[in-house]
Amino acid sequence: MGDDRPLCFVVMGFGKKTDYESGRTLDLNATYEAIIEPAVTEVGLRCVRADEIIHSGVIDGRMYDMLLRSDLVVADISTGNVNAVYELGVRHALRPYSTIVMKEEDGRLYFDLDHVNTFQYKHLGEDIGHREATRAKTELVSLIQSIMSAKAPDSPVYHHLPALLQPNLSDEQFDRAVDATETRECRLSSLIKEGKEASAESRHDVAAVAFEAAHNLSPEEPYLIQQWALATYKSNAPSEEKALREGLKIISELNPDNSNDPESLGITGAMYKRLWLLNRNPDDLDRAITYYRRGFEIRRDYYNGENLAVCYDFRADVQREKAEADYDRKTAYKVREAVVIILSEVIRSPFFADRTDRKWVYASLANCNFALGNDGTADHFEGLFKGEGPADWEVETYEAGKAAVLGK
Repeated sequence: MGDDRPLCFVVMGFGKKTDYESGRTLDLNATYEAIIEPAVTEVGLRCVRADEIIHSGVIDGRMYDMLLRSDLVVADISTGNVNAVYELGVRHALRPYSTIVMKEEDGRLYFDLDHVNTFQYKHLGEDIGHREATRAKTELVSLIQSIMSAKAPDSPVYHHLPALLQPNLSDEQFDRAVDATETRECRLSSLIKEGKEASAESRHDVAAVAFEAAHNLSPEEPYLIQQWALATYKSNAPSEEKALREGLKIISELNPDNSNDPESLGITGAMYKRLWLLNRNPDDLDRAITYYRRGFEIRRDYYNGENLAVCYDFRADVQREKAEADYDRKTAYKVREAVVIILSEVIRSPFFADRTDRKWVYASLANCNFALGNDGTADHFEGLFKGEGPADWEVETYEAGKAAVLGK
């Protein structure tokens, strides 16, 4: 028997997306899983997600059909996602009411949307804290209930063209299209969850298989390519060098040489840094510096910054000219000073306790302070890092970074 609940169609980006105007990266999957899906389900609607999942960049007949027929559309336009903004416009043209526009509060509205009522929420780092997720979900439930009962026009098209008649089509094949979309979404979500859990347990070979399968379902999604490359190189299978070469082959789909995505740049930089440590090829080290530097300059990302400083120190050790070595060491020092300033502001935030990357903030502050000679401060942050209960691979990553800055 089919699902006869009213349908909510969710239009949004997928995975981690960078807002290039602000330089911030947002995990839109967290938005969906912590706010949208539970709110929609609580009010008794069937929740189906779209955008890259359904059409992988091609807006087809199924998409238009769902934008027309869905009882409610929730469109998250955070980071200025082109597909989401376009599909929101299509919905406004097709239906006079029952459309909710969402965005992360620090991002700006793109196009001419300032006159449209917009539901806002807040990210802390890449993720959403528990308190903010609870608040936003509760308020979204109330908003959905209000919109569904009032059926008041919320489309600017129908506001300015009140005599416009809403189009109407038959129900043929629509139910099957919704079922297929929902099944695809569930399969993709299951694979991503499997990949994340395997990575957290240091089973990177299993994670790589899961993310590759997810990539095959949604081949145009950068997040899945990034996670597939990351898990592949961390698997060290069949050997460390072969895993790194395969990871670079995978990430090449995102063209990191011309990319401004800090996540892609950081992953690529990490692979070239590891190749340098294996083979001591100066070209690998130079490429690692190029990727990390761009990733740090784009949004002052502490991960890219910390690793950039380490790579400058590596290069200083092999420079033939003293002036070049001195330049690299001074640059590494300045980058670490900048990272400490950035992260000191982060930990002073009243929302810091809700961030899911606390352990990495502490780890970066520890290693940067060790390198700057502030051993007491470094020990303090190392203790906080270990107090977060990091996984074995996370401890190994931290210890490798510590050994690098201490010259061991």
